[in-house]
Amino acid sequence: MSLTLADARIVTPEGVHDGWLTIEDGRITHVGHGAAPRAGHGLGGRHVVPGFVDLHNHGGAGGSFPTGEHDGAREAVALHERHGTTTMVASLVTGALDDLARATSSLAELCDDGLLAGIHFEGPYISRARCGAHDPGLLREPSPQEFAGLLAAGRGHVRMLTIAPELPGALDTIRAAAAEGVIAALGHSDATYEQTLAGIEAGATVATHLYNALPPLGHRTPGPVAALLEDERITIELINDGVHVHPAMLRLAYEVAGPARTALITDAMSAAGMGDGTYVLGSMDVIVTDGVARLAEGGSIAGSTLTMDVAFRRTVQEVGLTLPEAVQLTSLTPARVLGVADTTGSIAVGKAADLVVLSDELEVVGVMKRGAWIVEP
Repeated sequence: MSLTLADARIVTPEGVHDGWLTIEDGRITHVGHGAAPRAGHGLGGRHVVPGFVDLHNHGGAGGSFPTGEHDGAREAVALHERHGTTTMVASLVTGALDDLARATSSLAELCDDGLLAGIHFEGPYISRARCGAHDPGLLREPSPQEFAGLLAAGRGHVRMLTIAPELPGALDTIRAAAAEGVIAALGHSDATYEQTLAGIEAGATVATHLYNALPPLGHRTPGPVAALLEDERITIELINDGVHVHPAMLRLAYEVAGPARTALITDAMSAAGMGDGTYVLGSMDVIVTDGVARLAEGGSIAGSTLTMDVAFRRTVQEVGLTLPEAVQLTSLTPARVLGVADTTGSIAVGKAADLVVLSDELEVVGVMKRGAWIVEP
């Protein structure tokens, strides 16, 4: 079965060109310039970008990954797919160990089915001082042995662990995670600059939602933000929803880290795609007002209601990046972090036909995953 998409503006990290592409058996087999050699599905000059890759997502459409419930998880994935995310990691939040193991085991089944690209533990090994929307009563000191039990529950599908490097046992746990091929991400941390560097030396390679749940930059006490930005081994996550990070600070981070070290995430929770109201994130009650999710008690930001197409659009229209730069931040760089850039993350021959068709206003009008239309333009 062969499909040609014609009359497209194809966006790659290298640039934008008018052309066409052919898909066979779920993969891209040809990418060409100019007019297609044969009739195909005409896109009317619309932009085609690679499917978005989300490293950090707690749910959507009323479904919450931390519960581990399959029906809710499927609804969440379906919502984000309709908004262009074709590869997604399910993020958990701090919980009791038994609950985390149960949810992990359940979500691993959806990873087996190819619905999810892995599981991310955001907690419980994080700082009480910077725990944000995590239940402080369930925080724990990091333990390689304890984490090994969570890894076993995931049956090879645990992809990332967010950890505060200043905690007792953190460096050994980072080393253990890295040795198992799990991405160690520094975040929800009150670490000093030096403690952050120690975490990087131990094997951490990602900064969980940079700026958020971290001490602010200081000219005498630079803290973790400076260490994470300047170290070439670190890929920084950023939430571009207009709430978590000011566009000027996003531009600053991008100018320092560059496209190969910057990945946009949604940090979405169950309210994504839903209206204002009351929701739950882990064990915490959340109130969403005007699309902004905050804890019912204390008012801390509690994830987001963001979808990746909105993050992409804001990156171009509000932050001022080019389309090729935006596709690197939303697709190729996160794919590299996950280790799947050989199969997805850009429009290239041999890669999966994970594609998003965008209007001139950068609104989603078509989504394809592995060669099958989810939203047909």
